[in-house]
Amino acid sequence: MLLLSIDTSIRGCSVALHENSGLLANYDLNTDRSSSSMLTTLIKSTVEQSGYNLADLDAVAIGKGPGSYTGLRVGVSTAKGLCYALDKPLIAINTLEAMSLQLRPFFPGHLLCPMIDARRMEVYAAVLDDQNTFVWPTQAVIMDNESFQDLLADHKVVFFGDGAAKCRPLLLEHPNAVFPDSEIRPSAITIGKLAVNAFEQNLFENVAAFEPYYLKDFMSPPPKKVNLAV
Repeated sequence: MLLLSIDTSIRGCSVALHENSGLLANYDLNTDRSSSSMLTTLIKSTVEQSGYNLADLDAVAIGKGPGSYTGLRVGVSTAKGLCYALDKPLIAINTLEAMSLQLRPFFPGHLLCPMIDARRMEVYAAVLDDQNTFVWPTQAVIMDNESFQDLLADHKVVFFGDGAAKCRPLLLEHPNAVFPDSEIRPSAITIGKLAVNAFEQNLFENVAAFEPYYLKDFMSPPPKKVNLAV
């Protein structure tokens, strides 16, 4: 089974190729707008440098969100285009669930709270346990001094991702709040790990109907006022 995975949930893009459960290759770019300008190039390079062609793929997996509206739209459109062109199934993976896999081996017995920045004091967040099962569903959270206090009363909780900086000043003094020093970003590698299991269970999306998991409506900035005075 040859599986291509893509994630464009935040700034940049990530691509990985798995053969069964083994990682063959991956590329990550963390620069602005790279999802729109470089994604197709990275996909082609990842597959061909592994000795395969796009036609050899058995499925395409996409990080469905939550995350950047523009990034998700680019990634999902690219994944759907590949599925249509190659007649391959589409697998969609929750971005926060995949992020938690990156830290799970290092924090046994802790709850994991991946966070993605959602502007101002809002984050997209979820909480997962030792089995990577959701104990707190994916949702948009406005951070304040009361956030996560119920969970922290009884559990060690690891907060990470680019949204964790917003809650760090509010929770850093709590003895059960843990903030890793390293930056944890969404990765196509862990999207692929979860997608392998989904493939084996035939958990495929309707390619025509599938939409990214935006979680909230896109908010465009207000138009700038133009001074028409002569």
